[in-house]
Amino acid sequence: MNTNTQQPSPGNTKPTVVLVHGAFADSSSWNGVIRELKRTGHPVIAPANPLRGLRTDADYLRSILDSIDGPIVIAGHSYGGSVMSEAAEGDSDVTALVYIASFILEPGESTGELAAKFPGGELGPALNPLPFRTAGESGTDLYIQQEKFREVFAADVPEEQTDLMAATQRPIAAGALEDKASKAAWKAIPSWMMIPTKDLNIPAESMRFMAKRANSEIVEIDASHAVAVSQPAAVADLIRTAASVTTR
Repeated sequence: MNTNTQQPSPGNTKPTVVLVHGAFADSSSWNGVIRELKRTGHPVIAPANPLRGLRTDADYLRSILDSIDGPIVIAGHSYGGSVMSEAAEGDSDVTALVYIASFILEPGESTGELAAKFPGGELGPALNPLPFRTAGESGTDLYIQQEKFREVFAADVPEEQTDLMAATQRPIAAGALEDKASKAAWKAIPSWMMIPTKDLNIPAESMRFMAKRANSEIVEIDASHAVAVSQPAAVADLIRTAASVTTR
């Protein structure tokens, strides 16, 4: 157990918020949300999502969850929602799941399948597949073409910032988007969904379908897929709401 970073401060009764980024991003995409949450006293952890495969990513996240004492609220962005649904099943410390422009999968479904279920997504043509090879495996990594990054991923974020986001984006292994979910923590844990109505990665209609199926509380917002970057206060407010309603 990493007692230096994973434990709430003594006397802090607020749940620890775990923020899970998705594809083409890293933990810094939560920086604005982290500032807002810490301002109101929430312990926060934003681990690096490996983006290598649904089960291995979920196993990694579960190891983080298991290192935390006390109640936990998890927020996942995009593919991060797929990972947290898998990782949190059976964890009695997790009191709420907050999906931010995200996926809520049923067992047997894949992230890629739900992304394409309704029309309106423009991510596919903007992807650049590149082969990768490590000592133990090989496969295909997916990047967003840098010249298309702002348009399809973060249209409401200043261009100077999206230039940096595009250059530092973390790719996802194509196989991770094809992996089928085997668990669904949302069936036992209360959930919330923030739907950006100008999302070009996951059509809003797809998010509505998933959220209604999961009986999630729904909040719609005029924003791009990168809503945690463009409107961090609104994202933090939804996380705080979930925390206040569910934490005993």
